[in-house]
Amino acid sequence: MNTPHPIQSAYLVWRGFTRLLDGLQPLAALLARAYLAQAFFLSGLTKLRDWETTVFLFTEEYHVPVLSPELAAFMGTAGELVLPALLLLGLAGRFAALGLSVVNVVAVISLSEIAPAALQQHITWGVLLAALALYGVGKWSVDCAWLRPLLLRKGLAPAV
Repeated sequence: MNTPHPIQSAYLVWRGFTRLLDGLQPLAALLARAYLAQAFFLSGLTKLRDWETTVFLFTEEYHVPVLSPELAAFMGTAGELVLPALLLLGLAGRFAALGLSVVNVVAVISLSEIAPAALQQHITWGVLLAALALYGVGKWSVDCAWLRPLLLRKGLAPAV
């Protein structure tokens, strides 16, 4: 009887483990997209519900560089409502992740004081958004399931 070498056995176990993890990537990307979309979308809804307070906060507390408080409030709210929907669907997913990264960074910069727990939450969001922007939003996305095949059929995307 031919028994496998311990290194060969370890390699086979490792290969099975990595295949399992590779199979979980679409689910992990979807869960990250859903978590981020919920956090940003709810923030946008809060701003929209009480617009006067939102503009007041952008005037007095959030010091967004370059933009007027009204324009910053509008752009921030619009970004927090539109980009999470795109990210959740995985439609222009990398664009949405990069856009929300900008919203996230501006939020941290514009606050004169931020609690350590809130800063940690923004860092977590930033890391997840960076991963989605760098590695893509996963196979369970409109980009992958519908848009890419459409572009391939039209000859507008390179075959990989």
